[in-house]
Amino acid sequence: MSLIQLEGICRSYAMGRETVHALRGISLTIERGEYVAIMGPSGSGKSTLMNLLGCLDTPTAGTYELNGHSVREMDDNELAEIRNREIGFVFQTFNLLARSTALRNVELPLIYAGRGLEERREVAFAALRDVGLADRVGHRPNEMSGGQRQRVAVARALVNNPSILLADEPTGNLDSRTGAEILELFQSLSAKGHTLLVVTHEEEVARHAKRIIRIRDGLVASDERVEPPAS
Repeated sequence: MSLIQLEGICRSYAMGRETVHALRGISLTIERGEYVAIMGPSGSGKSTLMNLLGCLDTPTAGTYELNGHSVREMDDNELAEIRNREIGFVFQTFNLLARSTALRNVELPLIYAGRGLEERREVAFAALRDVGLADRVGHRPNEMSGGQRQRVAVARALVNNPSILLADEPTGNLDSRTGAEILELFQSLSAKGHTLLVVTHEEEVARHAKRIIRIRDGLVASDERVEPPAS
């Protein structure tokens, strides 16, 4: 069974008297362990596709199966549950709680999942250690560099052991050297078997993936396998 199966996905929005067709019939299959970049110009539909893949939105037509679950018919509570269980999000702006330590930020998904204090501290520390931040667990975001904050965000995204890591422009707020470090981290996660979906407009970022899907005018313009650069 494929991890993600999209068939004829359409998404339309009413804008006053007009209807905007953001996605016009996208069919895709993504297997477990793939590292996929999704690219497209502004207005191509890639952000809409990301929201659908992340269960932040539902399609107007077509079917979306995530890990065997049909997403289109889910209500808001079911979507929230599947997001917390199946998807780890990494955003361009980090989305960390400013007054909380790295450990506390990473613990948050475990609190929502109902895990006990001792267990979640142990699991959150292990996640921070895995992204190279074992010595920063007590630091707040303003005491860390941009790259360290993004590593905290990655640790938080992975702490529930989700099926997918979904990253939206993950290097957009980082300088080139720090961005390269985050991309190396993604390659390391891919090598460990994690499934990564990275939405980006940067060709250099996309080239670190093993597959690039290009979206244009709400359709898949191309879908190619690539050889990522050597670490």
